[in-house]
Amino acid sequence: METRSAKRKKLLDSTKKRLKSDEPQDDRISDLPDDVLHQILFSLPIKSIAQTSVLSKRWRKLWYSFPDLDFTSLKILMNASNARKKMSSFELKGAEFIDQVLGLREKHTDIRALRICAFLSFSTLNGLIRRAIKHNVQELDIEVSTCDYFNFPRSIIMSESLRVFRLKSWRPGFRLPPPEIMKAGFRSLSNLSLSRVILHHQPSLLNLFTDSSFPLLKKLHLEAFSGLKHLSIICRALEDLALESCFQLEDLEISSPKLERLRVSSCFDAYSVSSRVKIDAPTLQIIFWSYNSITEESFLHNLTSLHEVFVGFFLLHEDLSGAKLLSMSNFMSGISHCRRLILENQCIEILWKNTFFAGVLLCPFNKLESLELSTGFNKHNNPGLASLFRISPAIHTITINIVGDRSTERKQWNKDLWDLSSSGEERYWESQTEALNCFLNHIRVVKIHGFAECANDISLVKFLLKKGKVLQELFLCTSLSKPRDSLLREKIRFQIMGYSRASSSAKIVFQ
Repeated sequence: METRSAKRKKLLDSTKKRLKSDEPQDDRISDLPDDVLHQILFSLPIKSIAQTSVLSKRWRKLWYSFPDLDFTSLKILMNASNARKKMSSFELKGAEFIDQVLGLREKHTDIRALRICAFLSFSTLNGLIRRAIKHNVQELDIEVSTCDYFNFPRSIIMSESLRVFRLKSWRPGFRLPPPEIMKAGFRSLSNLSLSRVILHHQPSLLNLFTDSSFPLLKKLHLEAFSGLKHLSIICRALEDLALESCFQLEDLEISSPKLERLRVSSCFDAYSVSSRVKIDAPTLQIIFWSYNSITEESFLHNLTSLHEVFVGFFLLHEDLSGAKLLSMSNFMSGISHCRRLILENQCIEILWKNTFFAGVLLCPFNKLESLELSTGFNKHNNPGLASLFRISPAIHTITINIVGDRSTERKQWNKDLWDLSSSGEERYWESQTEALNCFLNHIRVVKIHGFAECANDISLVKFLLKKGKVLQELFLCTSLSKPRDSLLREKIRFQIMGYSRASSSAKIVFQ
C-alpha cells in the first residue's frame, strides 16, 4: 500500500517535471481579443494599465494600442501663488509621461479618448494636442492651468476625427482665434464645451455657432466667457445647451428646431438698459433658468413641448423697472405650456408687483400639473401666490417651501387663529374663492415645508381644507424643531385635525 509520504513525493516530482518541460502553459486571458482586453483594462488607472506592458509582448502591444487614455488620475492641484514653482516638477512627472505614452503608440493606432487634467505650459499643451490629432483622437477632454493666458490650439479646428472636445482653463483663461478661423473647422464635432474664455477684444459671437460652422453639433456648453456681450446660437442639430457665468451678457438669441434641454445660470448684465433674450425652440422640454438678471426684453416663441421649467432670478432692489416687469411677464407667458414648474425665491414678489403695479395679467398655464415654489411667505406675497393659483386651472400638486427667518411674524399660540374670519389673511383668501374656482376643483395634493404657527400659514391651510373640493392629501412639515416647541406642535396638530374633520375629508400628514 502506498504511504502518504510516497504520494506527496510522487506529486512533487510530477510538478517539477511539468515546470521543467518546454510545453507552454495555458494563458486564457491573453488569448482574448484585443477589444475585450481593452474593455477590462478600461476600469484601471492609467499607471496600472502601463504596468501590464511588462508581462509579455502581447500585453505591451495592448498598452501601445490602448484607445482610452485617461491621465486625470495624475492631476496635481495647485494654488496660483506656488504654480510656477511646481510647474517644473509636474512637467517631469506628468507631462513627460503623457508625451512618452503618446510617442510609444503604434503609428496606425487611433485614440478614442484622451483626458488630461494638469498644470502645463502652452507649448507642452499644444504639443500633446498635435500628437493626439495625428492619432485621429475622437474625444479630447482637457482641464488645464497655465502661468499666463494662452491661445486656443488651432490644430484642433481642422481635425476630421474629433467628435467631442472639452477645454477648461482653471486659470487664467484662453483666447479664441478670429471667427473666420473658427468657422472654417469643426465639421465633425458633436459635443463642445469651453470654459473661461477671454473675449474682451471680440465681445460678439453672432455668426460662430451656426449650421455652416457646426453642422453636427448636438451638445454645447459655454462657461465663464469674460467680455461676452452678444451671443447667437442657431444650430439645427443642437439638442442640449448650457450657458453659465456670463455676467456681461446683454443679448442672447437661441434658435434650434431640435433643442430639448436648456440651462442658463448666472448670466446677463444686471445694469444693462438694453438686455434681451430671444428663444425659439419648438421641441424644448426642459429649461433651467437660475440666478439670471431680468432682461429688458424677453421673447420666447414656440415652446409648446415644455415639460419641466426651473425659474430663478438675480434681483437688485432697484432692478424692477416697468420694462423689466413686462419682460418678466413675457418670459412667464413664454413658458406657459410647461407641465411642471419650479420657482425660486423672489418670483412670488415679482409676480405680485407685476399684477398690482404694472397691471400685467399673466398667460394661463393650462397644462401645468405640478408647481413647486420657494417663498418668504408673508402676507405681502399672498396676492402673488393667488395669481399663480389663478393661472393654474388644472394643477393637481403644489409644494411650498417657506424660507427665511420668520421669527418676527410668529405669534404666540392663539386658538382664535382658527376662528372663521379672525385675520386679514383669512379674509383675503375668502375673497379669492370665486377667482380660484378652477384651481380649487383640481388641486389634490398640497405639501408645505417650513409650516409655522403664523397667521399666514394657518389661513392658507384653512382655506384649502374648506374650499378644496377634491383635496386628498395635505402634508405639513413644521419648522418647529426644538424640544420646547413640542407642546405647541401638538396644539397646532390638534386644532388642524379638528378643523379638518369639520370641513374636509382630506388626509393630513404631519412631518
